[in-house]
Amino acid sequence: MLDTLLALDGAFLLWVQDVLRTPALDAFFTAFTQLGNGGLIYIALSVLLLLHPRTRRAGFWALIAMLFGLVCTNLILKHLVGRIRPWLVVEGLTPLVVENDPLSFPSGHTCAAFAAGVTWARYAKFKWLKLLCVVQAVLMGFSRIYVGVHFPTDVLAGCAVGCFCAWLAWKVSLWAGPRWKERRT
Repeated sequence: MLDTLLALDGAFLLWVQDVLRTPALDAFFTAFTQLGNGGLIYIALSVLLLLHPRTRRAGFWALIAMLFGLVCTNLILKHLVGRIRPWLVVEGLTPLVVENDPLSFPSGHTCAAFAAGVTWARYAKFKWLKLLCVVQAVLMGFSRIYVGVHFPTDVLAGCAVGCFCAWLAWKVSLWAGPRWKERRT
């Protein structure tokens, strides 16, 4: 079963490399994926949201969701699963970016993108903005596949963990919200 999944993952990566890659898309996805390095773009945007009272909650809870994601992906799951990067096992795959972390599952970039994006979408007032929050996360996940540094299942797992962490942050916010208001009075 795992061998079949690995074969499908590898075949999809090679298909993306052979069919979808173009110089223009290479440039776009290489730049876009590197925005997610260390979750810095998501941390920076969340900190910016902290500066305005109307968006403060979205920024704060996105940071909490990303913290949960960091613990789940980088501190627990990557070491527990120990899956190595695709270019090390998929013959003929050429990554477009250098990735120093040898562990692949789940995708931390994707987790951060979904943890932040789903949290921001929860607080966004406009449907187009909610959609944009989710679309950026999907693009980040696909960029990790496109540049050849994650298997599709790594990205799907990163998406699931990120969404779970956004949900968990929301649940904590519901629990903590009334308690913080009580302390202010």
